[in-house]
Amino acid sequence: MIKTLFSKRFALLLLLVTTMLQLQAQNKALTMEDALTNPALQPENLRMLTWVAGSDDFTFIKQNNGEQVLVRGNATAGKQREILTLKQLNAAVEAIGVANFSSYPALHWRAGNSFVVDGQQSIIEFDIKTNKARLVTTYAEEAENTELDPTMQRVAYTKGNNLFVSAPGAPDVAITNEPNEAIVHGQAAHRSEFGISKGTFWSPSGQLLAFYRMDQGMVTDYPLVDINPLPAKQNNIKYPMAGGKSHEVTVGVYNIKTKKTTYLKTGEPADQYLTNITWSPDEKHIYVAVLNRDQNHMQLNSYNAETGAFERTLFEEKQEKYVEPEHGLYFVPGKPNQFVWVSERTGYDHLYLYDTNGKQIRQLTSGNWMVTDILGFSSKGDELYYTSTAESPLERHIYAVNLSNGKTRRISQGSGTHQAQLSPSSKYIIDNYSSQVTPRNIWVLNTEGKVQQTLLTAKNPLKEYNLGETTVFPIKADDGTDLYTRMITPPNMDQNKKYPVVVYVYGGPHVQLVNNSWLAGANLWMHLMAQQGYIVFTVDSRGSSARGLDFEQATFRQLGTVEMADQLRGVDYLKSLPYVDPTRIGIHGWSFGGFMTTSLMTRHPEVFKVGVAGGPVIDWKYYEVMYTERYMDSPQQNPEGYEKANLLNYVKNLKGKLLMIHGTVDDVVVWQHSLQYIKKAVDEGILLDYFVYPGHPHNVRGKDRVHLMRKVTQYFDENL
Repeated sequence: MIKTLFSKRFALLLLLVTTMLQLQAQNKALTMEDALTNPALQPENLRMLTWVAGSDDFTFIKQNNGEQVLVRGNATAGKQREILTLKQLNAAVEAIGVANFSSYPALHWRAGNSFVVDGQQSIIEFDIKTNKARLVTTYAEEAENTELDPTMQRVAYTKGNNLFVSAPGAPDVAITNEPNEAIVHGQAAHRSEFGISKGTFWSPSGQLLAFYRMDQGMVTDYPLVDINPLPAKQNNIKYPMAGGKSHEVTVGVYNIKTKKTTYLKTGEPADQYLTNITWSPDEKHIYVAVLNRDQNHMQLNSYNAETGAFERTLFEEKQEKYVEPEHGLYFVPGKPNQFVWVSERTGYDHLYLYDTNGKQIRQLTSGNWMVTDILGFSSKGDELYYTSTAESPLERHIYAVNLSNGKTRRISQGSGTHQAQLSPSSKYIIDNYSSQVTPRNIWVLNTEGKVQQTLLTAKNPLKEYNLGETTVFPIKADDGTDLYTRMITPPNMDQNKKYPVVVYVYGGPHVQLVNNSWLAGANLWMHLMAQQGYIVFTVDSRGSSARGLDFEQATFRQLGTVEMADQLRGVDYLKSLPYVDPTRIGIHGWSFGGFMTTSLMTRHPEVFKVGVAGGPVIDWKYYEVMYTERYMDSPQQNPEGYEKANLLNYVKNLKGKLLMIHGTVDDVVVWQHSLQYIKKAVDEGILLDYFVYPGHPHNVRGKDRVHLMRKVTQYFDENL
């Protein structure tokens, strides 16, 4: 009896202790290191998940007892097998005289059982069957901007301002030998606007290489200062500012066999933009979307790849405000005279089927939603797979459209965000899915949408943390437009208390902060702030992404005005809540968000008590040509708009506490912006706080990011 009683008491005590431990485990608070640098708090993923060329197999990297292992699976077979450890790869690489890889490099699969890796200044082919590596070619240690050709036997690269090609069994070839450092070859042009992410473009066979030649000689030098040497060193960059001289770009075509280069005759004016370079399947033509500097007139031109001669303009697109081509031509398999073009001409990005004479065959998609990505075609070329916002601006789903009749069908299931990879056979899709409450699921689907297998169901990495509630909902702009918002409230919130609010803002083009993905697009710093007793609030104002041209172009020629009105609607909503302290509302943003933070702190100085503006645009005249003139026209064309948006005019209005932060070698929003602001504040006798990150460019990355966010958090804690 005594033993039974003791057992019951022990069991009760054990249950009590277990319950207390569970409650403690679910009550953990985030640290700044957790929020910014702890990978264990990010949803589990399959690293380097990709399809194997010429098959329906896929591979990814996993950790097995501390060892990185390459795993291979098949779209329809549930069994996966480990095929290669990093140790085995390194042993094979060492055998051919190449240094070890500290981590698995990116794999470029060839049809069959071999892959190519680009690393350690070497192109290496590895055969899975024999476990042996072969050195394909090497290239210069100083190489940058490397790009493998389609055969994976050659690599184009830049060294300094010149372009080179390395091929097996021969010395590297200098395609250009330009002594003038202001003339740059093989690098991304037009400051990576218009969807441009690189400067070299291999032809389908790898026998020809198109590349950008960018003459920046007419662009003013801009000084960045490196403080590490003694004395400090000035490093000049070319930075074309709005209304000033822009660089001049042409496109060269290098022939591997003849070792000769021909330049496309793209004509005048020289400061036009050459975008979306695409090879024809037969390599005889190169297509370029040529955009005028005003960015309101685009011509899709065809050029002879051999002679460089202009052949024809297939069609033109004009907009009163701006045209922004961001996609090349997607040629239909088996029909080299047909391609799909992505255009926002109706107000939303949609798909159009054309022939190479420029005749529109049909519009494939339509509606008040955006096509967001092209995945590829079916093997027969009768369907095109894409992702879009057709269900909601907050979501991304996978669809197929029939090229013959434009009929569409949805492939993905589950409300949320789907990212997709189409298999080489076009029979299967890897669907990487998340939603506000789903960390990540990865499925293999067939193109009818049936799940073939589940590759990953990620656990909630934050289940032990006591997080606040996240809600996503629309509010109305002053014209009745829906504006999507996200609000994170403190854990265990007492609705009888009054809480301070931090508004996190961006508000500019090409960014959407609120969506139906994991945590509704929020980051863990926002949840840390909520744990510390703040409400964290975000509005995607007009001007931001994924809502169509009318929504984006509402800010045209008046950056900051409409966006501020929308942010203030958000503040009005906050003030309507009984648990918000209307006297303690702060705002924080970076880049365009820094511009918005400073705008709101000084153009509406009674609203926000505290602001933290990082890397802020202060005067749009000091920002780059391509971006600024798209949204503001030039200072000469729109002096009133530039003057109204110039934040130097409002420094004297500052009433709240403002902390401004800048990286000293920022080559995007140059340091001059915030220095001008500080100078004006001194002239006006206005006090504000200022902090710089020496040696950091536009964003503060690495270990210093923890310092940055501690600084931001401390500022709100002390003043809000």
